[in-house]
Amino acid sequence: MLKIRFKDNKYNAVWLVEPKITIGRSATNALVIDDPLASDVHMEVLVDNEHLTLRNLIPTQPIIVNGQTVTGACELKPDDQITLGLVELIVIDPKREAKVIAEESANVTQLRAPKATGWSIKANHSALANRVFPLKDINVIGRASECDICLAAAHLSRRHAQLQIIDGMLFVKDLDSANGTFLNGKRVAEARVKRGDELRFDALTFGVMGPSDDMAKTTVRKVPVTVETVEPKAKASPREKAVAPTRASSPNRTPASSQPKPAPEVQHKGKYGLMFLGLLAVVVITVLILTRK
Repeated sequence: MLKIRFKDNKYNAVWLVEPKITIGRSATNALVIDDPLASDVHMEVLVDNEHLTLRNLIPTQPIIVNGQTVTGACELKPDDQITLGLVELIVIDPKREAKVIAEESANVTQLRAPKATGWSIKANHSALANRVFPLKDINVIGRASECDICLAAAHLSRRHAQLQIIDGMLFVKDLDSANGTFLNGKRVAEARVKRGDELRFDALTFGVMGPSDDMAKTTVRKVPVTVETVEPKAKASPREKAVAPTRASSPNRTPASSQPKPAPEVQHKGKYGLMFLGLLAVVVITVLILTRK
């Protein structure tokens, strides 16, 4: 089954379902276009399996298909471009488009390895194998081989967009590409990009990975300061001073005045013994003198 969408991917593609879809300014259409030259129901696409026929319902306002003016009906095929006023539409085959991207992904190259900046983009398309592209200070994305990130996609411009890191912040700038650069679904010429945003270059979408705004700032940790408070000692009362032991004293030592004194009885016995011995000596000496005479 085929689809039709805006060439610049402004809105989601619309499935071309049987029997037909209508296109115009009215909100009742399957595909609504906002252009002064468009009528409420300006054209319709008749669908028979994958055979498409475009009918211009307002012949006075011609439609251009692949550069040819159409006032009546014509056959449509994948990759055909339809122009009405400033609006450009394209018929796409989702299977073919996925296959082309898969084939082109084999030629995806990155010429120079960037220095570590903390920023990178991750492909959201399975055809790119969810590849992660680290970013350096300045990165040019496009089809040209000289680009920093070279993606061989058919709808990508040779120099499609530029990603630049300034003071740790990431900015995207469209380099006048044909199919535009989108940030979170909105087409931008230049904008700041944050972590978690989605970038789209034509049909290729990328998730943005990098430091958050809080991580870009240096936080100073506060060290708690403890202040010791010295409480004044309470003055001892005279009574406590009298009771308190001196520094030289020990609770286990007994003062000298408390040592036990010898009993008076023992002192008297020693004195009498000496007197007795002295007396005995005098008697012995007297006896010896008397016996010699």
